[in-house]
Amino acid sequence: MPTRPPTPALPASPPPSPTHMSSSSHSTPRVVSEVALDNSFQGDTIQTCVVTRDMQRTLAGMVKLGIGPWRIYEFGPETCSDMTYRGQPGRYRMKLALAFSGTMMWEVIEPITGPNIYEDFLREHGEGIHHVAQGCNGLPYAERVATYLARGLELIQSGTWQGRVPYAYFGTEGLITTTIEIFDIPADFALPEPLAWYPARP
Repeated sequence: MPTRPPTPALPASPPPSPTHMSSSSHSTPRVVSEVALDNSFQGDTIQTCVVTRDMQRTLAGMVKLGIGPWRIYEFGPETCSDMTYRGQPGRYRMKLALAFSGTMMWEVIEPITGPNIYEDFLREHGEGIHHVAQGCNGLPYAERVATYLARGLELIQSGTWQGRVPYAYFGTEGLITTTIEIFDIPADFALPEPLAWYPARP
């Protein structure tokens, strides 16, 4: 597994409480520094994901831009547990590729079967950037989920990969025109051997 990219240094700022809201839920959050509001909790953006109908074509484009090599996996009921889709049990399946560039994890997803948010996106928007993942300043995973829910955001898809890496997507598209994901990779977790590498194994 590649070493996790280092977190870039940011100017120091008072650490706001992750679930703190301004005095009125309808008021504008208060600015507390050049890089924080009094309701800030998103932390670093740690992943950008593109959804495609043709993974091979999209990976070829990424490699042309110098992003790679790519590990290619298949996510489905055999590799993921506790899968949900819009509040119901989920049985979706997709191809998923991962690569690192600088401090960013890149992801490419091609849906295969089952109702899922990737197919929803392709039907409504076509191919493109589907979501970003946020680090939430290292908050415990359950607290991250609770914080999004406390702000009135719907959990639209979730699961646990390899029994150890929980992930969840929230319905933020109406607010910011894209979806936010969170996941939690244990410190001792190593990426499993992929089904394939693109363009080649290191």
